[in-house]
Amino acid sequence: MFSSNAYTIRPATEDDAPALNRLAALDSRPPLSGAALIGEVDGAPAAALSLADGRVVADPFVPTAALAVHLRLRANGVLTHDREPSLAARIRAALLAAAAPRPQTA
Repeated sequence: MFSSNAYTIRPATEDDAPALNRLAALDSRPPLSGAALIGEVDGAPAAALSLADGRVVADPFVPTAALAVHLRLRANGVLTHDREPSLAARIRAALLAAAAPRPQTA
């Protein structure tokens, strides 16, 4: 079992295309397209997750189950931030919701 700081998770760049293709080939899956996160173990790409469709490709010779969970958690945070990036807007919405009158029940 790996601790949460045993990985490096980062956005994949164009320079990572060969590594993403290699992971897909090792996993016998189609290559990922679009934006992706890549997870490294000991500095080597071990798994990647597509932000477009949530597919994961991983090196079958490296234990990556926990890394895949961390990739999904990070992807959830990235996608949530993309939907509502403004902290000020989130705080305003929460304050307005808390201040809204509640219906009376008898």
